[in-house]
Amino acid sequence: MKKILRKIIEIDEDLCNGCGQCVTGCAEGALQIIDGKAKVVSETFCDGLGACIGECPVGALKIVEREAPPFDEEAVKKHLIKKEKQPETMPCGCPSAHIQIFDKSSACAEANKPKHFDGMPEESALTHWPIQIKLIPAGAPFLKGAELLVLADCTAVAFPSLHRDLMKGKVVMIGCPKFDDVQEYVEKFADIFKTAGIKSVTTVVMEVPCCSGMPAIVKKGMEMADKKVPMKEMVLSLRGKILKHS
Repeated sequence: MKKILRKIIEIDEDLCNGCGQCVTGCAEGALQIIDGKAKVVSETFCDGLGACIGECPVGALKIVEREAPPFDEEAVKKHLIKKEKQPETMPCGCPSAHIQIFDKSSACAEANKPKHFDGMPEESALTHWPIQIKLIPAGAPFLKGAELLVLADCTAVAFPSLHRDLMKGKVVMIGCPKFDDVQEYVEKFADIFKTAGIKSVTTVVMEVPCCSGMPAIVKKGMEMADKKVPMKEMVLSLRGKILKHS
């Protein structure tokens, strides 16, 4: 293929930390995480407009002008169709086949688990992996008929009895409504509500203003999916005390 002088993305692999945020920011699917680094899978897929640059938290991406194969819009369309038919891959490069559902302990095993001095079990109440909102595919099997516990990420540190009091029997989804992509969250929840048959949702946020967006995100997702799911909201103080539970 004849090359032309044009603008195209360039990746500094020394700076790239493999977070995968640029992958989700590229509408043409030109980027992929390979061996822990962002790579251009085909130069014909890159339009050179640089929409992915703003997604990179470490400044590893830039637009350069050099000789490269011309951008091929038809090839991009075929590429995206092919990607849709393939198993979903998480932005960090971890395939969704690595989704894990942890076995539930029997009543006997539960009773014999070692306890801390305050009576809390030493083992985590987490039932699945992953837990980040961005990384959970809408079709994850653990979402089917689930009761969701949607946590603003700071709450997991602030609330001392999270596992004992809130997580039992819940599917956890965690994220930050301030630093993450709000619209991406709304669309993710809409897809989940459309397909997963969610039974209930509990949102837990901190008292700080930026946290208040999480319940609104979940509600917008419901509205977009045209679903009504029972929902509770909890607000914690900065020291982890429950200020509101409705």
